[in-house]
Amino acid sequence: MPTLYHHPMSTASRFIRLVLSEYGFQVDLVEEQTWEKRREFLSLNPAGTLPVYVDDNMRVLCGPVVISEFLDETHGVLKRDRRLLAEDPFQRAEIRRLTEWFLQKMEQDVTKPLVRERVHKLLIPNGLGGGAPDSKVLRTARGNIRQHMKYLSWLSGSRQWLAGDRLSYADLAAAASLSVLDYLGEIEWSEFPIAKEWYQRLKSRPSFRPLLAERLRGLTPVSHYADLDF
Repeated sequence: MPTLYHHPMSTASRFIRLVLSEYGFQVDLVEEQTWEKRREFLSLNPAGTLPVYVDDNMRVLCGPVVISEFLDETHGVLKRDRRLLAEDPFQRAEIRRLTEWFLQKMEQDVTKPLVRERVHKLLIPNGLGGGAPDSKVLRTARGNIRQHMKYLSWLSGSRQWLAGDRLSYADLAAAASLSVLDYLGEIEWSEFPIAKEWYQRLKSRPSFRPLLAERLRGLTPVSHYADLDF
């Protein structure tokens, strides 16, 4: 069975888990603490980043874009109307643009700093960068949430799905990011009803169930995290 090295609070890892589930893959999950810099893990991915996918032939793929493109080329093209990348080149470009937006821009602006300050610093030894959260970093990241949520609201309000008429990588990337923030209780959903309705549709998909059932050691999610109607 293929193996996915991941972390429960990694947006990129959650994205690939959703993709694999939508395509009907079963994988062995290995939780990786990247700050430990394990030699065995670095031998798979010298960059030390997540996720890392090892297929049945022991071939190693690193990073969400590389893994998702590989899965599309090897399996997505066979899924017809369930393919997560469009057949039309322009539509594929739009899906890739939005996937990059949520996995890179929103990650840098919001998700990564919040997870680092609120989660990783509690787990990392002081000598390796752990310690108390930086209130300035938290304040800046929280200030960025509103702009990203406004953009997401516009996308979900003007299209059936974020990149067009069909579920795509763009929706899964955005939902992966929001699921991390929602776990931490960082989104004021009452201010973004259109985005909330879109997210409820994603949460109701079978591929989301493992994420909603998962709990991080020492950090419980907000009370509505697993509720489909919240």
